[in-house]
Amino acid sequence: MVIPNPQLDESLSKTPHIQKAVFAGGCFWGVQAVFQHVKGVTLVVSGYSGGKANQADYSSVSSGTSGHAESVEITYDTSIITYGQLLKVFFSVAHNPTELNRQGPDTGTQYRSGVFYITPEQQRITQAYIQQLQKSRIFKQDIVTQSVPLTHFYAAENYHQNYFKNHPDSAYIIKFDAPKLVDLKQSYPELYLP
Repeated sequence: MVIPNPQLDESLSKTPHIQKAVFAGGCFWGVQAVFQHVKGVTLVVSGYSGGKANQADYSSVSSGTSGHAESVEITYDTSIITYGQLLKVFFSVAHNPTELNRQGPDTGTQYRSGVFYITPEQQRITQAYIQQLQKSRIFKQDIVTQSVPLTHFYAAENYHQNYFKNHPDSAYIIKFDAPKLVDLKQSYPELYLP
């Protein structure tokens, strides 16, 4: 799905500068895979954000008791891609921002849609883009994505890292995540990294 660029965004920096973004969009396997194929992204780590507990692991998060969401921490070069462009991929390819506490077959608050902003600028861009998309009615239902400050990001266990790449024959990957990469390549070839 192609959606408009954010009206409010930062400019590309003139020199390489590394920044981070944290998004929650359902199961982190597919979200990680999508952003690993975006130009300017240098690292994507699957993990957990948004909970009240001082630590997070798959067992506590998947039980729904920790308050965390499966998330990805994206490291990117601001001379190649902007935060707004990352949001565009997040809202249109990586997940469905209109599903409350679920994505596809996965249900629970740990699969909620969220942007965990790190800077005031990320907060402004995120909130403006959500309002822009909501006004445009590009999505038939309301956007339910939360925009909240990042308090902590906990990296997920090693077996969750690069899951898409390491398990390409998984039925879950084939059905729910592989189509996202096809969508990324078709919708935004200028952003796609093979």
